[in-house]
Amino acid sequence: MTRRRRQLIPWRAAGTRAEVGQTADEVVREIGWVFDNQTGEQLTLGDFVRTGDIEVDIYLDRLGWNEIPTTSTMLEIGSGIGRMSAAFTRRFDTVVATDVDAAFLERCRETVARFGRVNSLRTVHIADGSSIGVADNSIDAVFSYITLQHCKASDALRLTTEAMRIVKPGGYVALNYRTWVPADILLTPAGVVMRWLWHVPVVGGRLSKWRWSTRLGWQANRLDPRRVLSLLEASKVELDDLVILHHPGRPQREVSYMGNVVRQRDLDVANKSHWWLVARCR
Repeated sequence: MTRRRRQLIPWRAAGTRAEVGQTADEVVREIGWVFDNQTGEQLTLGDFVRTGDIEVDIYLDRLGWNEIPTTSTMLEIGSGIGRMSAAFTRRFDTVVATDVDAAFLERCRETVARFGRVNSLRTVHIADGSSIGVADNSIDAVFSYITLQHCKASDALRLTTEAMRIVKPGGYVALNYRTWVPADILLTPAGVVMRWLWHVPVVGGRLSKWRWSTRLGWQANRLDPRRVLSLLEASKVELDDLVILHHPGRPQREVSYMGNVVRQRDLDVANKSHWWLVARCR
């Protein structure tokens, strides 16, 4: 017997809501709109993966990651069912896909087997929502996109320090966060209410299947650069080539790290509420 996935339960709870007995194509048809605003029987996994292929090309270029050797090991925090993972396996020698949802990792392997290089893929289940079971200083590049905003703030911050722990000296880090925008005056309390409603019998089940309610409830935290960098500074993480990337129209507030002003650059493809921490670990 199959049961419909409650699509937008925030990060830590997602692993207990995994779909049962579904293929990656079926998952896309049910929840594809979570990622690319489309849904319906016409959707295919191939269509879904092609959106990831396009974004991987864009972000590798914008982040300056085309210079990373193809022999490198890259870890993706929040791979989902492999929308971007397939392209990463075609670019890097080894890709470690991580997610809180073990069933998603099964679908990720299916996706990569069809559209990437499955022999290059490893999967790691983040069972507790914040600990990455990978050895210290073992990864060449850590990437996370549209994942850390779905965690509780404490989980997102822990995953940030985990990224710094596992990356090799001289390795690359690119982490995407959601920060505050004026609309959050209404969106933040509405999101809290929506996440509470998901637990209400009957009502919660319906709300978890509608696009407007699920997108509202998934925005589980807002973290600005100062808070993230203050954590890393307290942890004595040494970073080189540190830069903050954000939407071109977003006002810049001076940010410092270890006594130095952090460079900030516009990123033409950034959402207005998103920013990126990009650096190399010393």
